[in-house]
Amino acid sequence: MTDTTGVIHAGAAAPAPTAEPQTVGVGPYKLAWRRLRRNKVAMAFGVLFLVLVAMCVLAPVYSKQIAKIGPNTNNVTGTITVGGKQENVVSTDGVPIGPTFTRHYFFGADTNGRDLAVRLLYGGRASLFVGGVATLIIIVFGTLAGLLTGFFRGAVDATLRPLMELIWSFPVVILGVSLGTALALGGGIGPIKGNSLLIPALIIGVVFIPYLGKPIRGEVLRLREQDFVEAARAQGMGPWRIMLTEILPNASSTIIVFVPMMLAYSILLESYLSFLGAGVQAPNASWGTLISDGLSYISTTPTFSLIPGAMLVLTVLAINVVGDGVRDALDPRAQIRIKT
Repeated sequence: MTDTTGVIHAGAAAPAPTAEPQTVGVGPYKLAWRRLRRNKVAMAFGVLFLVLVAMCVLAPVYSKQIAKIGPNTNNVTGTITVGGKQENVVSTDGVPIGPTFTRHYFFGADTNGRDLAVRLLYGGRASLFVGGVATLIIIVFGTLAGLLTGFFRGAVDATLRPLMELIWSFPVVILGVSLGTALALGGGIGPIKGNSLLIPALIIGVVFIPYLGKPIRGEVLRLREQDFVEAARAQGMGPWRIMLTEILPNASSTIIVFVPMMLAYSILLESYLSFLGAGVQAPNASWGTLISDGLSYISTTPTFSLIPGAMLVLTVLAINVVGDGVRDALDPRAQIRIKT
């Protein structure tokens, strides 16, 4: 027990702490990383995402060393041995072989005799590449648009904000399909050919720029009125220096939270566009094109569509769960839920 002077007598229990231990000399992002590591669910899905990415990155190794066939290699007249029996890769009736669960045609073949397991991994590479490049475009140009419109306001805001509002007003799938179809039929953009993976990446990046630019603009409008900005002006800092060295670092947590969200949205939209024929173009594969190609056999061999669909769902789910964990880790109020 303690007396009126606050001294703890021998044998008395120490008072329970009323707050979390204070960490001295630890930055906010290091604290956020500590909180994220204690979020077991987010970390587990983060590992799952890394495994899926590694599988897709190693697709050439699987193709050359295990399956012994390329992603676009047709083998309509080929045969393989399954269970000691010779099987046609594509039957005389035009029906492709189903999953063999062996090194050759593990998930079966399509009507052209192409190995679906190989195409699944290469399709994942395409989907992740398009989603990653699109996310990079969104982060760079969305952040720039938000900074410029929120900090300078005036003529800059009057010019850029209506453009973001115009893009924002269109349904993303309809706008993406329209742009994708137009560019595919038009042969591409300058040196970029119409069947390049950069085409859907550019389309998705442009479509989603306002989805980051508008929140960043709102955050910058709030930050530019803070005392530290006034102090920077008083010290003689120019507007560009203030925007880049004072405003941007303080808005970085908002940007970080949006990265996994934009990545998940980009991968999903790429799959929608490819499913509808306006995204990744033949002969390249993506999860969207594989789902579309498998619809013809959904009643006889549903795995043709279900497996790439499952890969897509797992990837997007993993990104979203990790994104929720990052958001909670960066939120000071999340200390209630995730102890540091």
